[in-house]
Amino acid sequence: MPMLQFITHANSKYNYLDSAEEALKGGCKWIQLRMKDKNEEEIFTVALKLKERCRHFQATFIIDDQVHIAKEIKADGVHLGKLDMPPQEARKILGNGFIIGGTANSFDDILYLKEQKADYIGLGPFRFTETKKNLSPILGIEGYHRICTLRKECGINIPIVAIGGITDKDIAPLMATGIEGIALSGTILNAKNPVSETEKIIHLINRNYHD
Repeated sequence: MPMLQFITHANSKYNYLDSAEEALKGGCKWIQLRMKDKNEEEIFTVALKLKERCRHFQATFIIDDQVHIAKEIKADGVHLGKLDMPPQEARKILGNGFIIGGTANSFDDILYLKEQKADYIGLGPFRFTETKKNLSPILGIEGYHRICTLRKECGINIPIVAIGGITDKDIAPLMATGIEGIALSGTILNAKNPVSETEKIIHLINRNYHD
């Protein structure tokens, strides 16, 4: 099942909660709350409100990094970066009822996350993005082709979501590499109409999905 994952962001027009609301109104069914450089109290407050909005829209709600907050408010899961808690450690805290995703930049990272029994992988960055600090090496289309080919050869079937500076024009060639989804932030939030942009992105993902 192809997916669009919206990663919350804040700009001059939208705060973290409002940014997710726009994506939800456009039909996005997977929201990741990412509030880097914010304290736990701020994240907790927004997470509680966003969980309710996701429930209203019947969307999956994932929290970046904050395992204990995800457990306390009963979010659907967490996304863990390469420098965050290992997925198996998070699993011991959360139990089996939570989704646990991990970040990858190479095929070795994919193998590690397979060993860690991650439920999905955020693979990137596709290109440079201003929404993330300490960026890993850029993959580009060739990087996704290479990694997805190796994944298939090794029989690894963990869903991969592409992330990092992706625009609507990148969706067809990215989906052709064999990935299962796209993660976006700025492309949606900086659009003139984020709701209609979300609708367009979902259509492009579904149209170009190769099962």
